[in-house]
Amino acid sequence: MKKIIVVLALLALSMTGNTHAVDVAALNAALANDARPAADRDADARRKPAETLDFFGIEPGMTVVDLIAAGGYYTEVLATAVGPGGKVYMQNSPASLTGERGERTEQAINDRLAGGRLANVERLNRDPHDLGLPANSLDAAVIALEYHEFYRAADPQTEANFLNEMQRVLKSGGIIGIVDHAGNAGNDNGAMHRAELEKVLAGATAAGFIVDGTSDLLANPADDRSKTVFDAEFRGVTDQFVVKLRKP
Repeated sequence: MKKIIVVLALLALSMTGNTHAVDVAALNAALANDARPAADRDADARRKPAETLDFFGIEPGMTVVDLIAAGGYYTEVLATAVGPGGKVYMQNSPASLTGERGERTEQAINDRLAGGRLANVERLNRDPHDLGLPANSLDAAVIALEYHEFYRAADPQTEANFLNEMQRVLKSGGIIGIVDHAGNAGNDNGAMHRAELEKVLAGATAAGFIVDGTSDLLANPADDRSKTVFDAEFRGVTDQFVVKLRKP
């Protein structure tokens, strides 16, 4: 019976067409699929992926990229949301796939994609500032809990280089959807793996993007943003901001 419900949910997603954002109820039903890793399904209640993609305006049939995808939590969510008529690039930098941690990431990716389970996903092992994709080819890009890494990079131009690449590969009207751990101005946010919302918005507007909106969907007022995101008290439940940027 559960398989029938998942199939019906996927059909509902595919029939919504390209004029409406994803159907949240249908996507949540499809994500309950037992084929997804149990850890992913357990995380859905706090990460609210369907509601987040609805805020971003992700639609069936879109071509999107999951940036700094790691093991692919959002890759699979996006693959389900855009449906068989859409496409998802799963981007990871080659350097992130080396060493012991990289080997674990590679195994997680292989497990997720085994047997062609996500047929509309294509791996993209390129740096985020040089995706190698055609200009004006993407409807949307999503980067979840990783934007702060641009500020941690040795090169202060890392964020600007990334945003320039987004201007190149996104279609006119294309979206960048950002989720990240919120930080306070004046804190050592880099050390805590956090990002300051106002700094993100300033960088985006300087690069020519329009701020289409912010959301408190993943806010947690109990987190005063003074601790690292790996602190046991707030790991997985940090105060997070959600931002939608649009290319003119």
